[in-house]
Amino acid sequence: MNVKDDRRLKVGVLGCGPIAQFAHFDSCIKARNAELHAICDVASDLVNRMGATYGPTRTFLDYDRMLADPELDAVIIATSDAFHVEASRRALAAGKHVLCEKPLGVSVEEVEDLAATVRDSGKILQVGHMKRFDIGLERARDFVRDEMGQILALKAWYCDSTHRYTVTDAVQPMPIFSKEALKPAGNPKADLRQYYMLAHGSHLFDTARFLCGDIVEVSARLTEKFGAYSWFIDVEFANGAAGHLDLTVAVRMDWHEGLQLYGEHGSVIAKTYNPWYFKSSEVDIFSERDATWHRPLAADGHFYRRQLEGFADTLLDGAPMRGADIDDGIASVRAMIATARSVASGKPVRLADVEGRL
Repeated sequence: MNVKDDRRLKVGVLGCGPIAQFAHFDSCIKARNAELHAICDVASDLVNRMGATYGPTRTFLDYDRMLADPELDAVIIATSDAFHVEASRRALAAGKHVLCEKPLGVSVEEVEDLAATVRDSGKILQVGHMKRFDIGLERARDFVRDEMGQILALKAWYCDSTHRYTVTDAVQPMPIFSKEALKPAGNPKADLRQYYMLAHGSHLFDTARFLCGDIVEVSARLTEKFGAYSWFIDVEFANGAAGHLDLTVAVRMDWHEGLQLYGEHGSVIAKTYNPWYFKSSEVDIFSERDATWHRPLAADGHFYRRQLEGFADTLLDGAPMRGADIDDGIASVRAMIATARSVASGKPVRLADVEGRL
């Protein structure tokens, strides 16, 4: 059984769609230092069903009414990408902390404006790059920070699979949908380049930055064949390390995600699983210090729950922020837009120079 701390962050979840059902409601129920205080959606049937299933203290059909609740501490934004910035802005204005699903936004200007709102509010905004709470990747980051020395190069790949939905349909509960659900204008999947980059590229770029630091420039090419999209992206890190990122949707094989990282005093090789297995990455760390491979067990693979617990630790106890902050979210958006610009121009693009939307 889950043991709850006496002091708990009172969380409201905005959006009762699949990502909330698969990840965030369960995280609130299981987190040691948080509780599901409220849920909100414009779809009354979803709110009623999720309320009966997960037992929040309060349910709302109106977001502003949930934000007006004086007992509410923080909001998880679990809506469509197009609504992330505005929903975050309204929560901050109401004096609530925010954990916003990735990607933070879809344009440079809107996420930069949101950053100003975060600074003015004095509140915490954490971006839902939950792979930062994969214990295997955390141990790799610790080795890079504490022992590896200079980083020489990173190769990382994120390859969705044609068999992904066969796998996820078997391991996930059946998602509940509603005809009343609020949808963004237009079809997000109408432009698959944009859709795949936002859904998957944000993970790849943030993992690269988590391990190797800021990205200053990308040089990308895109190959499209038989309905598949493959971005090969050469990356320049601020510390002088070289990087090569492979984003492919979808490979004709199993889910294929991982990395190889070479440094002055060791190397890291990692295999990452489909996130809905809730299985930590298998990470092998070779240290020149003892000429030995090390692999952490990393038994706890509930990244979403660990992400919420880290968020709550920061808010309740002042612990250092372990997740992605507003600047990390902006950097991810900039990297994705720079990649699109590089593909279009055939030239390298510096992240600091991009503007507009993906």
